[in-house]
Amino acid sequence: MAKGKRKVPDINSSSTADIAFLLLIFFLITTSMDTDRGLARRLPPPPEKDQKIEDQKKKERNVLQVFLNMNDQLMCGNDYINVEQLRAKAKEFIANPYNDESKPEKHAKDIPFFGTMQITEKHVVSLRCDRGSSYKAYLAVQNELVAAYNELRDELAQEKFGKNYAALGEDEQKAIRDVYPQKISEAEPKKYGEKK
Repeated sequence: MAKGKRKVPDINSSSTADIAFLLLIFFLITTSMDTDRGLARRLPPPPEKDQKIEDQKKKERNVLQVFLNMNDQLMCGNDYINVEQLRAKAKEFIANPYNDESKPEKHAKDIPFFGTMQITEKHVVSLRCDRGSSYKAYLAVQNELVAAYNELRDELAQEKFGKNYAALGEDEQKAIRDVYPQKISEAEPKKYGEKK
């Protein structure tokens, strides 16, 4: 007697889509998503429409020009300096301790915990980079500029509260940020050696 072919039973796949959907949801919920974080920067306000040229020249003293060229050489104001010297130059510019006429203008402002103080609120540190400059040099310049603000804030916190800036409460930190607001402006990188 000949054996008949047996039919292989079908596998029920009606719930496969449901299982795949549940697995997808499970992995989406349990996986952490990395979010990009940028550098916190406050840009200067745009010039007013009725602003006079004399006002613009007068306010040039409020801007510290920092330029990083394609050879990673750093120029601060009109001087070529090392990255290690940038922090001290930036601190002197931001604080303007001797009310120098070539550095940011000071004006009186009432600040909590401090009372009325003379501050350089209108200052801006303007950073321009060449497209050919290295990322390592760019980060070193950024770190020195941020470190200048951090040191000024720490010094003021130690003087007033006897603690570092990071150890202060939110209200005290805000008061110190009012004295030394971080204003770093970055211009779009350009290739200065090329003809257009």
